[in-house]
Amino acid sequence: MIRRFHALPLRSRLALLTAVAVAVAVAAVAVTCWFVTRAQLKDELDNSLKNSMVSTAALNDMARQCNPSPPPPPRAGFAYSQLVVGDGQRCVAQDSFGVRVEPEDVQVLNGELDDSLHDSVTDTGAPVRVHTVLQRTPQGQLVAVSLSRPLTEIDATMNRLALLLTVLAGVGVLGAGAAGLWVARAGLKPVDRLAGAVEHVARTEDLTVRIPVEGEDEIARLSRSFNAMTAALASSRDRQAQLIADAGHELRTPLTSLRTNIELLARSEETGRAIPPDDRRALMASVKAQMTELASLIGDLQELSRPEAVAPGPLEVVGLHDITRAALERARLRGPELTITADLAPWYVRGEQAALERAVVNVLDNAVKFSPPRGTVEVALSLGRLTVRDHGPGIAPEELPHVFDRFWRSPSARSLPGSGLGLSIVARTVRQAGGEVALTAAEGGGTRAVIRLPGAPTPPPELSVVPDERLHQA
Repeated sequence: MIRRFHALPLRSRLALLTAVAVAVAVAAVAVTCWFVTRAQLKDELDNSLKNSMVSTAALNDMARQCNPSPPPPPRAGFAYSQLVVGDGQRCVAQDSFGVRVEPEDVQVLNGELDDSLHDSVTDTGAPVRVHTVLQRTPQGQLVAVSLSRPLTEIDATMNRLALLLTVLAGVGVLGAGAAGLWVARAGLKPVDRLAGAVEHVARTEDLTVRIPVEGEDEIARLSRSFNAMTAALASSRDRQAQLIADAGHELRTPLTSLRTNIELLARSEETGRAIPPDDRRALMASVKAQMTELASLIGDLQELSRPEAVAPGPLEVVGLHDITRAALERARLRGPELTITADLAPWYVRGEQAALERAVVNVLDNAVKFSPPRGTVEVALSLGRLTVRDHGPGIAPEELPHVFDRFWRSPSARSLPGSGLGLSIVARTVRQAGGEVALTAAEGGGTRAVIRLPGAPTPPPELSVVPDERLHQA
């Protein structure tokens, strides 16, 4: 049954649930109304019996002419009266039906109860409501008098009320079902539009679809979320396509050069014409350089293809000054003719050591690459602010907004080795560590790169140093 319910369309389920809810509410109200009305009518009947008394003449007649079971009187349906004269014995008035004597009536006769209200039946089986009370005869004798009225008066009224409530409940349930279906259709129109848009995207992969947003309700929030999702997916797909195109373009150059050099070596082996030793060494060095460039480019692509929300490795508290010092050693090997000065104050950050070191190395490589021969690169670290300044040609102001874009290279740098991914990796790594990076034109020429990283709460014990200690390198 539950499976069949869940198999129904959503609007049918909403209409059915609305009808069921209204049916339950109407049924509860109708039953409550029926019982309250019946109780009220019964109370009125009881009050009528309590306020009624048998006349003195009637008492004398019943006492003088005791008829235990008289024939049915012609005035049936009015109040019936009788005297209780013993255990199950009675004297019935001439114009009344005989009513069965109940134990409560005998208790009133015996003085155990002042009066009694209870249900009973006539000799013909008709239900009645009985009120038994002690009354004094003109001779001063106390007798138990039972006044009865048929419950058919209430039953007839209650039957008519039950029929009326049943009809009203049926009409209410049908109306609620129709209203629920109409409300479901009207309320689910935005959901239908959303479902249609999702089906269209799944069928055509068209991520430009947008759903009109109206209001501030849950459907509007869902529509806005869908629009934001498709926009993000479209942007991601565009970036992916651009990354593939740029990567293909960057890979083509080293692959072409590598293929040319390998073909020269293979042709030499096939023809038996030896390449001069100096030329062969140059070819092998070129092949090695191109393979190194390919490996570096593939590593950069792998780094950029990883989602930014995923950390490259376990986070730990590391010394940024130690990372910078290790990166400086590698930078001096790549630019031995340059003068690299460093003024490093201890600073601890929370991040992944290898990724941070790669970011600092990329910044230093960029400075070494654009420094003039025998130039100077100045490095300083103070209170989480790492500055790398070179004295090269600098970057044009209109090019500064693009320096952290993937594969972007300034016109003056396109003849130099590199893929244009280094600074993109720097920006990504710094963001993951909660910092920021910027490139600006330096006074007097050159470029200044500034990396700001928040400090860790406490340095690890094995890396603790005196805070005022300065690390000087030249």
